[in-house]
Amino acid sequence: MTFPTTADAVVIGAGAFGFATAYHLAKAGARDVVLLDQYEPGTQVSARAAGLFKLIQASEVKTRLAQRATQVVTEFEAVTGVALPFVTSGSIYAARTPAHASMVEAEIEDSRGWGVRLERLSGKEVTLSAPWLRGDNILSAWFVADDIYIEEPRAMLMAYRQAGDKLGMRTIGHTPATGIVVRNGEVAGVETPSGRIDTPLVVDTAGAWARTVGAMALIDIPIQPIRHQLRITAPISGVNKNEPVVRLIDAPAYIRPSRGGLMFGGFEASPLPIEPAVIDGFTMDRLPLDHALNNQFVDVLKEDIPALDGAAIQEERGGVFTMTMDGRLMVGPSNAIRGFWMATGCNGTGFSLSSGVGYTLAEWITTGSPSIDMTDLDPNRFSGAKISDKELVDSGIWQYANYYVPR
Repeated sequence: MTFPTTADAVVIGAGAFGFATAYHLAKAGARDVVLLDQYEPGTQVSARAAGLFKLIQASEVKTRLAQRATQVVTEFEAVTGVALPFVTSGSIYAARTPAHASMVEAEIEDSRGWGVRLERLSGKEVTLSAPWLRGDNILSAWFVADDIYIEEPRAMLMAYRQAGDKLGMRTIGHTPATGIVVRNGEVAGVETPSGRIDTPLVVDTAGAWARTVGAMALIDIPIQPIRHQLRITAPISGVNKNEPVVRLIDAPAYIRPSRGGLMFGGFEASPLPIEPAVIDGFTMDRLPLDHALNNQFVDVLKEDIPALDGAAIQEERGGVFTMTMDGRLMVGPSNAIRGFWMATGCNGTGFSLSSGVGYTLAEWITTGSPSIDMTDLDPNRFSGAKISDKELVDSGIWQYANYYVPR
């Protein structure tokens, strides 16, 4: 493939946000869309996600994006002709402490108002839905019928790549962006080791490296990558892949069927900040993992999920969440440089929302306005703020550790 010298749009970072944005731009009529990645596309953070889609979100805009994302994925094969396997499992959103039960009830009230289908479950109904979960200790539980999951997250990325190929989208790996060309306050191109691509539009979807890409255009993007881990057990007798995802928010942990066993991950109180941009050649397979951390979650969960106690380990996996100071995504155009757009600050829901974010960004770029009110996710809201590195790290840790803490 001849390296492109011009493009209608260059999307930097081939993870879930990048693939979804590039595909939807091409689908919306952008003629030459280039998706760049410094590594093999679809192999870094997004490929290590849990694959969960979650309709109960902390705000209306995130709920609308989650609804759009679920619609895009469930209709993907019909629209594109490309298979994108997903499991229509539904999920159980539950709590075992009075404070967390109150939090669940408040979120349920909001979510119902935003159009999420919900059904209250008794403890007995919880166990009937997910036989590996005891319902005796659960004070509040709700079934979210339209939640889904993708067994192997990279499958979604490759489906986007295949569908994008059919529309002329060009995905180029092992080619980092080394500079953003700005002329008269507007994006004019992207520099790479293979040459310059002239373009009026750049979308920064570089995940843990998004701040580095922003700096190329002299734009500060205050995100803090924080390590997140999960574990997949060896097969467990009786676990069925169609059983629901379970979120025990007081643990705080999520659990789902995976490869015949169970996958679980949680939000620890003292998470590890990561600075991939300052480590030469850093890739996610170099992320340090803490085996003992997942053992701690087993201890927290084993009374209610006995099958985890002593279960053999099939895989320990780690990635990063990009946390913002206020726990909200940063999605939209920069006010500083015309033609520079961004989608970052996943705060733990990046994979779940990515298809909705990509759809909405492409709609916004090509029509001039999004169909979802994105005001709360304005990426310029920190402009002019003097945020020290310590403040950014401390806030990222706090947002992560308090993901499911009642306010």
